[in-house]
Amino acid sequence: MNNTPIRLAIIVGSNREGRLAPTIGKWFLNQVKGRQEFEVDYIDLADISLPAILPAELDDDLKAYTARLDAADAFVMVVPEYNHSYPASLKQAIDLGYEEWRAKPVGFVAYGGFAAGVRAVEHLRGIMPELHAVTLRDTVSFQNPWDQFDEDGQPRNPTGCAAAANTMLHQLKWWARALRTARNAVPYTVSE
Repeated sequence: MNNTPIRLAIIVGSNREGRLAPTIGKWFLNQVKGRQEFEVDYIDLADISLPAILPAELDDDLKAYTARLDAADAFVMVVPEYNHSYPASLKQAIDLGYEEWRAKPVGFVAYGGFAAGVRAVEHLRGIMPELHAVTLRDTVSFQNPWDQFDEDGQPRNPTGCAAAANTMLHQLKWWARALRTARNAVPYTVSE
């Protein structure tokens, strides 16, 4: 069994002012902390400068971002549902990478109104396979989350969401190790 830590990139997919994403992202980060099987890179899209248009020559910010994606063995996207889908900032962050996503698992922590972010996740499930990434079945979802977190950013009812995070992290660990072993044995290509 490979005991090398899984390099997990947590991507906070909203950059709107007044967003709840950092609260939920930091809560999820705390669910991962203390688990020795993970080494975490926390990527908040509001904190990095990504180009709106792919430049002819990659600038330093974009090179640094894609290097972080490339270094990851697995991803978790913290994604709000805006207008029955995911935010444009996350779409741009996804599209700026390409080979960096290949043969790696992607999990989701979603939030939104009545649908709890599920519609955003369903749209992402159609996008990520086009990049040859593997999406996990189980997600962590928060329905109407605006009053579910206290002033310290902790869920008022932590049991259900902690159990969902544990399930997803267990699946992510399995997929990340299996795909990393496969990529190391035979480099992933999209065709022969």
